[in-house]
Amino acid sequence: MAELVGNKARSRVTHGMNETPWQHRVRPVLRMPVGERPAPESTQKPDDTGPAVPRVLDLALRIGELLLAGGEGAEDVEAAMFAVTRAYGLDRTEPTATFTMLSITHQPSLVDDPVTASRTVRRRGTDYTRLAAAYKLVADISRADVEVSLQDAYHRLAEIRRNRHPYHGWVLTGAAGLLAGAASVLVGGGVVVFLAAALGAILGDRLAWWCAGRGLPEFYQFVVAAMPPAAIGVALTLGHVDVQGAAVITGGLFALLPGRALVAAVQDGLTGYYISATARLLEVLYLYIGIVLGVLSVLYLGLQLGAPLNPEETSQITERPVVQALAAMVLSCTFAILLQQERSTVLLVTLNGGMGWVIFGAMHHIADVPAVPSTATAAGTVGLFGQLLSRYRFASALPYVTAAIGPLLPGSATYFALLALAGDELDKGLATLTKVGALALAIAIGVNLGSEASRLLLGNSGRAKRRAAKRTRGF
Repeated sequence: MAELVGNKARSRVTHGMNETPWQHRVRPVLRMPVGERPAPESTQKPDDTGPAVPRVLDLALRIGELLLAGGEGAEDVEAAMFAVTRAYGLDRTEPTATFTMLSITHQPSLVDDPVTASRTVRRRGTDYTRLAAAYKLVADISRADVEVSLQDAYHRLAEIRRNRHPYHGWVLTGAAGLLAGAASVLVGGGVVVFLAAALGAILGDRLAWWCAGRGLPEFYQFVVAAMPPAAIGVALTLGHVDVQGAAVITGGLFALLPGRALVAAVQDGLTGYYISATARLLEVLYLYIGIVLGVLSVLYLGLQLGAPLNPEETSQITERPVVQALAAMVLSCTFAILLQQERSTVLLVTLNGGMGWVIFGAMHHIADVPAVPSTATAAGTVGLFGQLLSRYRFASALPYVTAAIGPLLPGSATYFALLALAGDELDKGLATLTKVGALALAIAIGVNLGSEASRLLLGNSGRAKRRAAKRTRGF
């Protein structure tokens, strides 16, 4: 009996080492025209009467909903739905994912009527623990050596939905405070600035929770969440306290910038899902405008009260490589907690974020490389290692990448732009906002390039090759 168990364990380990992750195997097939796709090789045993088409389609939609609500890109959502249907023996299926709508069509043959099902994603929330569990479910369904019946799949999906978040509300609030404090250290702040930025972010987070509990849209939640850090920074400046009030405001901004949505938007655009990319970019724009309104209103009031807000205060940051590297790691760690990641991934994300900041600092501060290429290179390295980690663990790359890019977000540039706009320097403010946009795109494109580099380095097993270039060029 012990020998049999050992043989099974060794078989599973060998299978896991030799098999390509399901998303890499499914994407090339998904991009083929329906008539050119190879016949599905069912990894799960259907019933005697054949696959239960409505139930399989419903299961695929429910899994896709969980992934899309968790922030996964449209391409991987479609790949997961396609992998589920092929695993249960359904041929000629076409999944479609947009920002809030999922649909899937199955046509048994050219003469039979198609069966179509759809599902609307009405609530979206970030929980990378559930995202990882959904990926594990799709991976098990796609494997021939793991038997997952439809009933078992539904039970596991229900357990994923029932599972509580790994971190509760006040833990998330404390993480937001630590994130803002660490970000203030990145731009030259000391102990007092750290505490002030943390307090401002905690107050802003609780105000956002209060607004959310009363049904206010997310836009207004960002407006009110941006006000307390700005107010504390202005109050310290008005009180002539010998601290960098600008660093307090900048730290608060780091806790709010929508880096996750931005990366997902650019990823969808680069992979050809332009409807989802446009919707995600519009979401980023709205959230950014909310931050701008919240901070700008406080800055304008501070200038009217005579606060000596000086942009040069944080443009000349004292270089403290060791302290800043540690602060970048703390920022990535707390960002991972805010994203509700599994505890086993937090350390890896922390190291990945620290490595990205070290690369950026070495290029920008030591080699005098401009900020945009330095940021793109650092983000590309983060994306590369995030993809390698996700492939090694057969999981989504988002938990290993999103939090790690936190230290690279353009918090200080955003503050300079808002301060210039509040001081009626429109040309300077718009020019700085352009730089903010360039840095944000550099992060997103760098992450995507890192993932493409990992694909080229490791390659995909089998004869199917990626066809994104042909599809987007219209051939």
